Amino acid sequence: MGEATAYAYLPDAVLEADAAGIIATVNPAAERLLGASSGSLVGRSLAAALVPRTSAGQALCEGGFHPSASLPTVRRLPDQLIVVRCADGTDVAVQAAGTYRRHADGTLSGCVLSLRPPARRAQPPANPIEIVSTVSHELRSPLTSVKGYTSLLLNRWDRLADDQKKMMLEQVNHDADRVTRLITELLDISRLELGRLVLRRQLVDLKAIAGMVVEKVSMDQPALDASVEFPDEVPKVYADPDKVEQVLTNLVENACKYGTPLGLRIIGLSDDQSVSVSVADRGEGIPAADLPQVFRKFFRRDLSKPSGTGLGLWISRGLVEAHGGRLTASSELGAGTTFTFTLPIIDLDEVFG
Repeated sequence: MGEATAYAYLPDAVLEADAAGIIATVNPAAERLLGASSGSLVGRSLAAALVPRTSAGQALCEGGFHPSASLPTVRRLPDQLIVVRCADGTDVAVQAAGTYRRHADGTLSGCVLSLRPPARRAQPPANPIEIVSTVSHELRSPLTSVKGYTSLLLNRWDRLADDQKKMMLEQVNHDADRVTRLITELLDISRLELGRLVLRRQLVDLKAIAGMVVEKVSMDQPALDASVEFPDEVPKVYADPDKVEQVLTNLVENACKYGTPLGLRIIGLSDDQSVSVSVADRGEGIPAADLPQVFRKFFRRDLSKPSGTGLGLWISRGLVEAHGGRLTASSELGAGTTFTFTLPIIDLDEVFG
């Protein structure tokens, strides 16, 4: 029951089967994908319910999980493109990955199967040349700064005052962080498109992360005036703190660049199912025609303003969705823009108890 609760928040279809290959748990995403209720799937075999095949039509539930068990599964490596059958008789191509489960004595106890429709990707993979060209441009600035300051420190160390050395080293450290973030973005693009993003979840205090993000962004935006507004009743969430920080940093930096760093508000709210975090600016706002495009890869609304890779919001939405949440935007011309993401509240006592 506990694991079923956790699966309910995942965006991918998840089916859990026992050692005989009989479906025991189905999450809502699997019901939507297959067009069938959990009641019509639970108790059936994976082979009968899914009729999984390769794209060439070869059946995949023939050999079994293991010679000592009759549990059918995909025979090849996990994370492959297969075809499964929906309740209405139509076929759908999905990216499939499986996980074995074993008893303490090593015998098989079952499996968890994850299915992701390729159509869930935001758009087809970008041209690698376009990605390299865009990110190379963004890397040039911090690397030029690092090269300039390190050369100066090496050649004039004895002639520089301590406060000058400290300032240069702080800038080098800051620019190195920028390079690290860009490389992380490149890796995230690949992992999101291949469905291989790994989340390192733990209990996260969103208010504390928001405060830390404001402090870090202030180094680049000295004029930043931001309030962090979280009621005491907002709970911690079970999430990857590095990914949450990455999303919040992107939203705050975008608000400063394309809105205004003055009067920024980071607002936390919660209900019985999720926690929402909003980043609201008082900028010019985004035209209604552009608003649906802001999460597209490489989209740049106003080329006359400072621009980045055009990947930040696309990646941020992918990271939030990987947690089972949503990232949305609303705007009013002349009044500002608000980006809001949600993260599900998971009962850890049920999951791990």
